[in-house]
Amino acid sequence: MEPSDAAAHHRWNHDPDVMRWFAHSYPVSAERFADEYAERPKNSYERVVLGIETVVDGRLIGLVALSGAEPETGGAELDIYIGETDCWGHGYGTEATRLICRYGFAAMRLHRIQLWVADANASAIRVYRKLGFVEEGRARDTLRHDGRWHDMVLMSLLEGELQDEDGMS
Repeated sequence: MEPSDAAAHHRWNHDPDVMRWFAHSYPVSAERFADEYAERPKNSYERVVLGIETVVDGRLIGLVALSGAEPETGGAELDIYIGETDCWGHGYGTEATRLICRYGFAAMRLHRIQLWVADANASAIRVYRKLGFVEEGRARDTLRHDGRWHDMVLMSLLEGELQDEDGMS
């Protein structure tokens, strides 16, 4: 992610449809967001943030990150979202998740990648299961959305469990 990507990222973070399953923070002005964006640390073993672009035109449509990586435990946490709503349902999230997991296991030598997802976010859970993630537990009533509390589901994927496009490890 480059400083020039700040405007798109700011727009996504202020779009209620995009952020519906995220814990909400307070609004930030575009100028302040851009200033903070430019100050972000460079990618490192502990935190890798990458943009998701379309193959056809190279349009930035989302981001994916592995954070909290520790060589001692061989684990990291995955965050992903597609910020351009016209790109939802086209497989970009599935492919980006698959690629970042491959990167984590091969280049970073991770053994375990975990993520948290809202229990009502059925499409995301379906994608994660398709890729081989399994549910490990829940944090009850953690996220409030549309006047209701939702559980956050902890899912993980171990090295060797990632499913390819054909459902094979």
